[in-house]
Amino acid sequence: MVSRNIYLQLVFRILLISASALAVGFLFFSERYILAGLALVFLISMTYSLIYYVNQTNRKIAYFFDAIKNEDFTLRFPEKLSVKSLEELNHSLNMLNEMIQDIHLKKQAQEQYYQEIIKQADIGILTINEKGHILFANSTTEHLFDYTPLNHIKQLKQVDQKLYELFEGLQPFERKLVQLTNEREKKQLALKSTTVSSEGKELLLVVVQDIHKELDEKETDSWVKLIRVLTHEIMNTITPITSISESILKYYKTNNGLVPLADFNESHIQNTVKGLEVIKDQGGDLMDFVQSYRSFLSLPKPDKGLINAEGLLNKVNVLMSQENDDQPTDFEIVVHPNDLELYVDEKQISQILINLCKNALQALNGQEDGKIKMTAGLTKDNKKYIRVVDNGPGISAELMDEIFVPFFTTKDTGTGIGLSLSKQIMHLHGGSMSVHSVPLQETSFLMVF
Repeated sequence: MVSRNIYLQLVFRILLISASALAVGFLFFSERYILAGLALVFLISMTYSLIYYVNQTNRKIAYFFDAIKNEDFTLRFPEKLSVKSLEELNHSLNMLNEMIQDIHLKKQAQEQYYQEIIKQADIGILTINEKGHILFANSTTEHLFDYTPLNHIKQLKQVDQKLYELFEGLQPFERKLVQLTNEREKKQLALKSTTVSSEGKELLLVVVQDIHKELDEKETDSWVKLIRVLTHEIMNTITPITSISESILKYYKTNNGLVPLADFNESHIQNTVKGLEVIKDQGGDLMDFVQSYRSFLSLPKPDKGLINAEGLLNKVNVLMSQENDDQPTDFEIVVHPNDLELYVDEKQISQILINLCKNALQALNGQEDGKIKMTAGLTKDNKKYIRVVDNGPGISAELMDEIFVPFFTTKDTGTGIGLSLSKQIMHLHGGSMSVHSVPLQETSFLMVF
């Protein structure tokens, strides 16, 4: 409708101009100079009117597109004019402006929605251009790399030189594994890259995921299988003990019955005593050994219930006070909020805390300013946790990877099953257990539920 009215306006004005030009020529050659002059004035005015009309229309359309380009939707054209074609044009431009504004607002809302999803994702997401500039990095990426803000991959040199080299040579559709280690923790990161196109430019999209927890669970499962094999082999070693018992029994019993006392000699008695001593010592040690590891394999399913966190820590404190008579170690308990409750198996979690406190006491043995602090609270992610911290000598970097491995121990006594058993209990609770240590400052065991 708008284009038709404009078309009719243009045709009408062109016809008037043509008619005026013919009138000027006719009157001039008829020597009617006054009328010819008036016709010429009318011709000039109609030509000016046509030019003004076309320019006005073009100018409005140009203003409209400039406003759209600059995302300015406040531009409004008057809809009450004497010229109906311009009035309809203005009305149509205003309607189109409103439609584009509505589409733009919906697009912005959708973009914010997707950005919020990306920000809340548990995996890191970042985009990199060909010059190494990081155009986008969500908060998870900054948390995994422990660096903010991320603007260029060169900043990764300050995190880890190997991480920077990996990103510098990263190609589309590659998968890489990298380990970030500092004095407090270790992260196992998996990187996956692909390409995306934005505004005609190819960008590298990189997804970063911390797989440390998954590796921990797989590692624990592997050790469970290994322990089963070992207990089987250990039980097989009991077979020779049975054989010794049968050999001794032959000294005293045959197929015909008991051996007469007259047939005994001194060597029989000596061999019997030696065999019994071997059976006693080896059998007892092996059975104790096997039983300690069987307890790791046959952990019962947690019998969970709501318990008060402060009450749990106080019970552990009372139990450990009996162990703390020989050395001046201070115990401190901090719980926030005060009414914090845990949905756990009280016996199993108490077992973990007692083991951690015993380890801390042994580490603080002979240290005059020894302190052990047990805290319970909520993480930034609103997850409940318990932390046991001591100011002992700490754990060296070489041993950090070994302390949760079954059988591993640095003590003269002990089976090396305590921490691996504790981690297994936390996995059964759907939680995790980690250690942070700064030698000669502090060692912290964190249990997250």
